Amino acid sequence: MDYRTLNFSHNEFYLIGFTSLNEFRQYLFIPFLILFVFQLSANGIIMFVVIKERKLHAPMYILIGFIAALGFIQPLFLLPRMLVSFLFGKNMIYRNECLIQMFCMHMAGLFQSSILVMMAVDRFFAIIFPLQYHDFVTFKTSLIFCLFLFIRNLLYVTSMVGLIGPLYFCKSNEIYHCVCEHTSVVNIACGDRTKNYMAGIIGFSLTTSDCVFIFCSYVVIFVIMSRSPSGESWHKAIYTCSTHLMAMFVAFLSVVGAFAGYRISTIPKDLRVICTLGYLVLPNCFNPVIYGMRTKEIRVQIVKYLSSNKVNLH
Repeated sequence: MDYRTLNFSHNEFYLIGFTSLNEFRQYLFIPFLILFVFQLSANGIIMFVVIKERKLHAPMYILIGFIAALGFIQPLFLLPRMLVSFLFGKNMIYRNECLIQMFCMHMAGLFQSSILVMMAVDRFFAIIFPLQYHDFVTFKTSLIFCLFLFIRNLLYVTSMVGLIGPLYFCKSNEIYHCVCEHTSVVNIACGDRTKNYMAGIIGFSLTTSDCVFIFCSYVVIFVIMSRSPSGESWHKAIYTCSTHLMAMFVAFLSVVGAFAGYRISTIPKDLRVICTLGYLVLPNCFNPVIYGMRTKEIRVQIVKYLSSNKVNLH
């Protein structure tokens, strides 16, 4: 059937994730509000410190600042609508608004992955080639690498969301999710959706390739540093890289869970939604702790600012 001949497509969607909880759904407002406040405050502090302190204007700290910026911005276009939905049951979202949210959400997700790749490259040269670090990691090479990843992400996400534009939603307008996640929206569309599903697989492949690259680079670091006669260097490498691997593992495990949830019918819908929120929300909570508080230079500056403010109050 050519659904275009029906001349009808829903212009309003309803995000009905967790409605199986019935009256208990409204209590989800509390944990997600706590997460929202924590993400804004923790990432905001990291951003402030990185911007304020000139000694932190080095590549590694700037990347941490970018992660904090994503962790501050992403919740602003995801969580407020979710909180309203949980508390008041207002689940409606316009189609164009849904597509904008999808674009921003997936763009931010890919950029998180890209920043972790850049951090892995930075750590590789800093630990393996400390004397030649400034020869390899220059402003020009960093800019070229960042530009390549930016163009890659922009082309992919624009194409993915653009493929949804021509789709017709003539059967259902209920999306069992809390956000306009790509596959959830595609699943309720009419007609041929092969290209859309292929776009989803390509997105999963991009994230997977980033994670494989990060993992392999850290394995190389661990292997080389294990042969170093200096035990201090080995412990420094473990301390620095293990936190990055933990962050990557949590995010990637959630991505795999969400990806599998759409393709294995026995997986509960709510578990799939939790997995999606896992890679959208949890990294923004972990990153300030992993990259901020566990980075000595940033931790020292945070303590200094908090101490000075406490003295001023007294």
